[in-house]
Amino acid sequence: MESLSGKRLVIFGCGYIGAATALEAAARGLQVTALTRNAAKALLLREEGIETVVADLASEVWHDQVAGGADFALNCVSSGGGGLDGYRHSYVEGMKSIIAWAQKRGAAGTLIYTSSTSVYPQGGGVIVDESAPTSGGTERGELLLEAETRLRESVGACGRWFVLRLAGIYGPGRHALLDQVRAGEVAGLGEHHLNVIHRADIVSAISACIAAPAALRNEIFNLVDDGPARKQEVVAWLAGRLGRPVPRFTGEPAGSRRVVTPDRIIANAKCKAVLGWRPRFPTFREGYESLLSR
Repeated sequence: MESLSGKRLVIFGCGYIGAATALEAAARGLQVTALTRNAAKALLLREEGIETVVADLASEVWHDQVAGGADFALNCVSSGGGGLDGYRHSYVEGMKSIIAWAQKRGAAGTLIYTSSTSVYPQGGGVIVDESAPTSGGTERGELLLEAETRLRESVGACGRWFVLRLAGIYGPGRHALLDQVRAGEVAGLGEHHLNVIHRADIVSAISACIAAPAALRNEIFNLVDDGPARKQEVVAWLAGRLGRPVPRFTGEPAGSRRVVTPDRIIANAKCKAVLGWRPRFPTFREGYESLLSR
């Protein structure tokens, strides 16, 4: 990334992705302001020298605490639980609040939103790129799309926007699949493809959006590694590395999800071609090896 010394980045929903981005951006000379609803996370960020505001993104109480006119803004909020109501509150109402803040306090130069590949309804093992239809998906996917649409149709909120549709996120401190393998039981179906992205590669893609030439504007990118593999292959490899028996698949959704993630292969060619982004962890093997070797 080119020198960004003195330019401002505001990170909304500064949690797992946002905190890593904040530290990376500050190291590159950006003046970072973070907003989080988590007081403990705020304390850790402040200890790293990051200016931090504690507030609910969907509210307006923070609007007068965060200066407008930022060079860059990142909305990487998570649902924080709460089912569909939590999704609507965090993603839709959160995006509405950001847009209102920018329109009132001053537009951001570049606004980046981390959405999800769950907006796609496709299954059957098909390859899914950014041109794939997004209608007919889950209720949660529809709420993520609504947040995307509010950004894309906003007026006066930013000079340009980028939407990053993230595949399944993993990385330090976030390795549910590893935990399931250790427990001997894995959610979902083994024959389905697993589309994942390491946190470090999300941060590098955000950096690529920030550094993108001014002529590049208003784009949607899928963000996933280079090596989609069937879940049974990933699980067998992990079991071997852990010295555990290969666990059984439950055939049921993971966690609070209502349905098993459809079988599809998410394509990342556009992000690589347009942004010049390349994953540091191109397949699950490199990514999980980095976690297992810690």
